[in-house]
Amino acid sequence: MAVIQMNYFSKSLMRTVDVNVILPIDHLDMDTKTYHYKTPFKTLYLLHGIFGDHNDWMYNTNIKRWANDHNLCVVMPSGENMFYVDNKITQKFYGEFVGKELVEMTRQSFPLSCKKEDTFIAGLSMGGYGAIINGIKYHETFGYVAGLSSALLIDNWAHKVKPLIQSPDVKAYYDSIFEDVNHIIGSDQDYHALVLKHQDHLPHFYLCVGTEDALLPANRDFYQFLKEHHADVTYSEGPGAHEWDFWNTYIQKVLDWLPLDDHVNDVSSGNVK
Repeated sequence: MAVIQMNYFSKSLMRTVDVNVILPIDHLDMDTKTYHYKTPFKTLYLLHGIFGDHNDWMYNTNIKRWANDHNLCVVMPSGENMFYVDNKITQKFYGEFVGKELVEMTRQSFPLSCKKEDTFIAGLSMGGYGAIINGIKYHETFGYVAGLSSALLIDNWAHKVKPLIQSPDVKAYYDSIFEDVNHIIGSDQDYHALVLKHQDHLPHFYLCVGTEDALLPANRDFYQFLKEHHADVTYSEGPGAHEWDFWNTYIQKVLDWLPLDDHVNDVSSGNVK
C-alpha cells in the first residue's frame, strides 16, 4: 500500500492544497516477487469534519488497512471549515474542488476507474453534508454517497442559529461559508432541493448516526425524506456519540456496503489473483 501526499495548485481555490491518497498498488507475491494489483482502481473520496484536515481519517481510523484489504483507492482532501460548498463572493469553490477538479486531477495522476459505479464519496459530520450535496450535484460522477453523522443543519443555518464556531455576527459567519444564508433554502446547498431537482438521477445512499449524537433527529428526518422520494438508501444507527470510535466502526460498514471486490490483477501477465 502506497500513501501519497499530493501538493498541487487548485484552480477552484486559487491556492496550493494538500491531499492524502491511499493507493494499494504494492501487493507483492513473496514467492514470485511480482506485484499484483487491480487496475483501474475503484475510488472513495473521503471528507473530514469541521476543525479537521486531510490527515484526520488516517490518524483516527483503520482506513489504510481496510483500503488495502479491498484494493480501494482513498482520496482525502482538506476542506478547512468551509462545508465543501461554492461561494462566489469569496471566490472559494470547495464544492467544485471536491466534486469535479479533485476527481479530474487524481484520475490524471493515478490508475483510477472513470466509471460512475466505481466512484464514491463519503464524509463525517461537515464532510457528510459535503458528500451528500456534492454526491447529488455531481451525480454523473459519483454512484455511491455515504454520510456518517452528517451535519444536516440547514434549518439552523437558514434561521441563523448560533454556530459551534463562535462569531459576533452570526449572519456574517454563515455568509462567509454559504454566500448568502438568506437564500440557502432551495439553493444547490440545500440537500432537500437537490434531491427534488435530481430525483431521476440520484446515487445510492448510506446514512448512519450514533444513538447518542445530537444530529440523530436530523439524520432520521433526511432518511425519511429520501425514502419518500424513492431514493435507494441504506440507513443505520448504532451506539455512539459524535466521535471517532463511532466513525471508525462505521467507515468499515460503509466499505462493506460499497460494491467492492478483492480480486487483484497481475498487471505483468493479466492474470487474476
